[in-house]
Amino acid sequence: MTPQTAAELAKFIDHTLLAPEATRDEVLSTCRDAVAWQVAAVCISPSWLPLPLGVMDEGLRLCTVVGFPSGAHTSAMKAAEAAEAVRNGADEIDVVVNLGLVRAGDWKGVEAGVQAVRNAIDEMAGERVLKVICESAALSDNELRNTCRAVVAGGADFVKTSTGFHKAGGATERAVAIMRETVGDSVGVKASGGIRTTAAALAMIAAGATRIGASATREILAGMTA
Repeated sequence: MTPQTAAELAKFIDHTLLAPEATRDEVLSTCRDAVAWQVAAVCISPSWLPLPLGVMDEGLRLCTVVGFPSGAHTSAMKAAEAAEAVRNGADEIDVVVNLGLVRAGDWKGVEAGVQAVRNAIDEMAGERVLKVICESAALSDNELRNTCRAVVAGGADFVKTSTGFHKAGGATERAVAIMRETVGDSVGVKASGGIRTTAAALAMIAAGATRIGASATREILAGMTA
């Protein structure tokens, strides 16, 4: 469904603040904005969890990142980080794939790394969403396809384009389209990294994204009708 209003578009957005220099007040302001705009989720660094009581609105999901931003962590460390985040209130985990394994074509290793995180969060009470950041701009089309297949086999609920921190760049419509074609309709696709305008967000949705990760949520929503 193509969103027609700001309220509809908000349901696609993970309102994000992952700047390492972000302060507590900035994080709490981001959460309050997310509540006001009724976005899909708010995504913040794990060091800010758990949030103070009363910050989150019932129904708003809390997302955090794991193995971020390099992905070059051991699977055990990613699993432990994800489990701690869930204990601290996270509903959704965005974990960075191990790019070294991707570039080596070690698809079983990629799958096993994701499965370790999946197992860790599945051991906790409640259902948690697992998104895997593929860092699409750093990969060839074939590497991206194989990465998507491996992380879905490992238990990913979403494939995600980018951290927004890699020198290769962020999301592109082409990458989103490849990811959607590869995973089919049963797995989500999150476009993230450099999406700052309404037009860019809508283009990613048209290409197949079901979530948009953005820090420029205010500007994105301002371009839509009420």
